[in-house]
Amino acid sequence: MEMVHRRTAAIVKTGLLSAAATVLMFIEFPLPVFPAFLQLDLSEVPALLGSFALGPMAGILIELIKNLLHIAIKGTSTAGVGELANFLVGSAMVVPAGIMYRKKKTKHTAVVSMIAGTVLMAVVGCFFDYYALFPMYKTLMGIPMDSIIEMGSKLNPMIVNLKSMMVLCVAPFNILKGLIVSLITLLLYKKLSPILHS
Repeated sequence: MEMVHRRTAAIVKTGLLSAAATVLMFIEFPLPVFPAFLQLDLSEVPALLGSFALGPMAGILIELIKNLLHIAIKGTSTAGVGELANFLVGSAMVVPAGIMYRKKKTKHTAVVSMIAGTVLMAVVGCFFDYYALFPMYKTLMGIPMDSIIEMGSKLNPMIVNLKSMMVLCVAPFNILKGLIVSLITLLLYKKLSPILHS
């Protein structure tokens, strides 16, 4: 009976965190130092909270649900490729963080795990954008690659091709996002921990 109660509680918490992540995914804004197509949102915060409190599988589910709900509510302008990228990049952050924190639940481990997750998110983001997302924009939406690169080169003249776009634009953006998400999660987790673990 207790096992059923715990499972039900975990499902309810995952659902609530997924709803919060979905709302936060709609609240996105550009940063002046990055091209306009890179929009910052904080939807990884609930997924990271879920991964810490309920385990990495909950983090994956929250990432999946928020992206499916985003498509269902708003639709997609990238044939689902953007949402897939968001799912993979977000999961790349919350899963290793959740695994590391589960083994040793200390503040130090939480910080180290979020740094590791941020680095992995940046690597996965660059890989997926380079080989899938940017080519999909070119093929499905008819946006020339030169136009995409030009958006970056206007802000940073050192961006001259897709590789330099990844290194000088996409990677720094994901690292900055990961650090912001990590800081907010660090501030919120202890306050929300009694609720998440109740």
